[in-house]
Formats: sequence, C-alpha cells, structure tokens
Amino acid sequence: MSRVVVVGSGIVGLAVAQRLAERGDEVIVLEKESGLALHQTGRNSGVIHSGLYYKPGSFKARMCQAGARSMREFAEQHDVRFQITGKLVVATDASQLPQLDILAERAVANGVPARVVTAAEAREYEPNVRSVSALRVESTGIIDYPGVCSVLAGQIEALGGTIRFDEAFLSARETTTGIVVTTERDEISADLLVNCAGLYSDRVAERSGIRPDVRIVPFRGEYFELTPERSDLVNGLIYPVPDPRFPFLGVHLTKMIDGSVHAGPNAVLALAREGYRWRDINVGELAQSLAWPGLWRLGARNVVPGAKEALRSASRSLFARSLSELVPGIAKTDLVPAKAGVRAQAMHRDGSMVDDFYIQTGPRQVHVLNAPSPAATCALEIATHIVAELEPLAA
Repeated sequence: MSRVVVVGSGIVGLAVAQRLAERGDEVIVLEKESGLALHQTGRNSGVIHSGLYYKPGSFKARMCQAGARSMREFAEQHDVRFQITGKLVVATDASQLPQLDILAERAVANGVPARVVTAAEAREYEPNVRSVSALRVESTGIIDYPGVCSVLAGQIEALGGTIRFDEAFLSARETTTGIVVTTERDEISADLLVNCAGLYSDRVAERSGIRPDVRIVPFRGEYFELTPERSDLVNGLIYPVPDPRFPFLGVHLTKMIDGSVHAGPNAVLALAREGYRWRDINVGELAQSLAWPGLWRLGARNVVPGAKEALRSASRSLFARSLSELVPGIAKTDLVPAKAGVRAQAMHRDGSMVDDFYIQTGPRQVHVLNAPSPAATCALEIATHIVAELEPLAA
C-alpha cells in the first residue's frame, strides 16, 4: 500500500483518487477551494463526447469511446443524471463541406457511429436548424459532471481516503524514502504525488522540481443560455463545423440535463487563470502568459479569428448572430448570461497548442499538464492510465 497525495478535486483528480483508494492505497486529495469541481469540471457544457474530432491513435481518440461507455455505466450504477441525445455537426454553406467530409472520415477511423445527412434529414432531428448538410453522431450525450464528482468523493471517503478542502498545495520535494508535500497548513510525507491541478498544473509541476515542457495559457469560454421561452428551438446538440486550426469546437447549442439550452463558448485569452470575467485581472498571471513566446506566435498566425472572438465577447448581438447561423431567428434578446469557464490550455513554445492529453512524470510524481475537453468524458480512463503510470514510480 502506498500513501498518495492528489492535487485537485476536479473530475480527473477525483477519478484518480478513487482508483487508488479502491486498490487499497491511502489517498489524500488537496483542494484549495471549499468545494468540489468549481473550475473546469463545473463550468463546461456537460457533454459526453463521442470521440469524433480527435486524431486517430491519439490518447483522446483511444480513450474517448471507452470513456463515454464507462461514464455512462458509472452514471447508471450511481443514479447520476445523463441522457444520450445525439448531435448534429452542421455545415451552413458549401465551403464547409470538405471539412465535414474529413470529420466523417475521422469518425470511421475512430469507430464513432456517425453518418452524413442531407439538410432535410437534419431537420428531422432539429426542425429549426439551418444547413446544407450535416453529420449526425448518435453516441453523444449530456451528463451531470458535478454529480459524478459527488459520487466519486463519497467513494473515496468510504474507502478511507481524505479530501482536504481550503488547503492549497505549496511545494513538493523528493526525499530518500518518498516525497514531502507542503501545503498552507501542513507537511505531508507520502510515497507518490499526482498533479491534477488543471489551471495551475504547470505551476504545481515547477514547485515539485519538474521543468514542464509546456505552459498553461488560460482561455475563457463565455456562455449564454436561451430564455426558457426559446429553449424549444433545440432538441439536442447542434455544433458548427470546427476550424481545424484551433482545439476549440466553436460556439454551439447544447440542451442541458436540466432542460435549459447552453449557448457557447467563444474563446478569448483570460486575463487571469481564474479570469471568468473581463474585470478578473491578475497582473502576475497575465504577465506570465504574455511572456510565453508561444502565445505571440499563435496570435500572429490567427489575428483575424482572434479579433472575431474578442468582438463576439464584447457584443451579445454578434454572439447571437453566430448562433443564428445554426438556428435562424436567435436574437440577443433570447440570450441570458450563464457562468463562463476557463480552459487550461497547454501550449508549446512554438505557438502550437497541445492537441492531446499530456502527462509528464518525474521521481515519484505524475503531472497531468493538458486535460481539457474531452477529459471529463474520459476521466475514468485517464485515471486507469495514471494508476498504471504510478506502478514503476512506487517501486
């Protein structure tokens, strides 16, 4: 049996801790907040992803289908709300058809049940959608991810694990017999450390004596909801054909598990790692982002798309116009603000965004340095992978 410290109580951290506790390890989860899943896990669209978009053979592609299955099974076993709705990826003009065909080919390569449908067939699923063609994906669904986290936390504690809220990680150092983790309140002697700190994962790695190969650059995704009177415009999930230059999927419409319709997100540089509003500014964190050469290289390659995202962030009318390309008739008066999220996006120095899950190991340590969407879908599979990574480190 090992004593393991897990940093972060998002869905990935809790899934790892549950797996470790289940195999008999003593687990301590450190969480700087006062509750579970208060950042990426609790501020996303709640989608069970199918694995459609990801490069064949990548971690995301390999884990997503298995993750969707294991997440559905987990929800069924523990009475967590979920629904398999299917979704449409919509080409709104002929110029998007080649990329739609590429997505259809990728679906075949990744074993995702999907088929190209005509505009008329698309309207059978979504009567209000506008398209020239669409890709119908049957296996996509929606789920209550904070509910999943609550179940995982209960299991961890039932198995003898501990979740320490309001206790921030400060540093870790290797010793001859293990690793010592320093928090704001304590020093914890442990055998292993797992970093699932999301927005702060690169900092946790640095403070553990690891030099990360990537930097976390935070991107805010802003959401609206359709007013209740307009929520019947959407039956399930309606996505645009994504721009292949970005890891973001574009502004989309998602029928949530509570019946509301989420609209968004866009993607703009956040001015703090927890920059959920424009006025949330952390000068030190912003300076760290701006000092990373990759951000400037990314910006130089994408001036026009970046400017469009910023304008859409500032204008509800432009946000509504983007949505009305998918479902005509949506106006700014149909939108009410919803809570924003911040994506912990890892970036290389050359300006390329890390497209896959990214894990870096060190002495007695595993650091999850890139786990944005579809990490929630894949959380149970990622946890299994990390536990396997820990095996040789514990020897």
